Amino acid sequence: MLGKYENFLKEFDSELQRYFLKEKEFIKCRKGCTDCCSAGEYPMSRLEAEYLMYGFVKLPKETKALIRKNIEELKMTKKTFDGERFLYKCPFLIEDACALYERRGTVCRTFGLAYLKQDGTIKLPNCANLGLNYAQNFDSSTGEVLLSDPIKKELTIDNILRGELAEKYELECGEIRPLIEWF
Repeated sequence: MLGKYENFLKEFDSELQRYFLKEKEFIKCRKGCTDCCSAGEYPMSRLEAEYLMYGFVKLPKETKALIRKNIEELKMTKKTFDGERFLYKCPFLIEDACALYERRGTVCRTFGLAYLKQDGTIKLPNCANLGLNYAQNFDSSTGEVLLSDPIKKELTIDNILRGELAEKYELECGEIRPLIEWF
């Protein structure tokens, strides 16, 4: 199944690259920008988590130790958390870089893009509020989005991993849950 997933990712990444190129005037993502990785739930399917962990075992011992420490700290923090959504820094973020960038989940691959939601509204990335991606297309005083041609489909993990492309590769992605729940 991991081989099928890697083939899916090649085609999916190619499609994403076209979106990012089309939107390049609005995209401010650069190496070292980690806003997307600093507070999220990072939903992943069983297949994505498995693919991620397959890469984890190949990391240098020191990097694995840092990631394990991050995971243990997150698990301890989550035990004391009493809210609706537990947002956290991704445990794979080491020195402002993803230790498993090539194996990151689809949610990570789509961070930064605007898209059209099923209800017809345009969803901008959270970093628009920080003056980053699509900031010039967002009026923070009114909440109005000034973007005429967003991606025409929701970039949800469910749409991606259960959509046409996933069907083409006969992917069985399994349950989707926040990254921390896979540890």
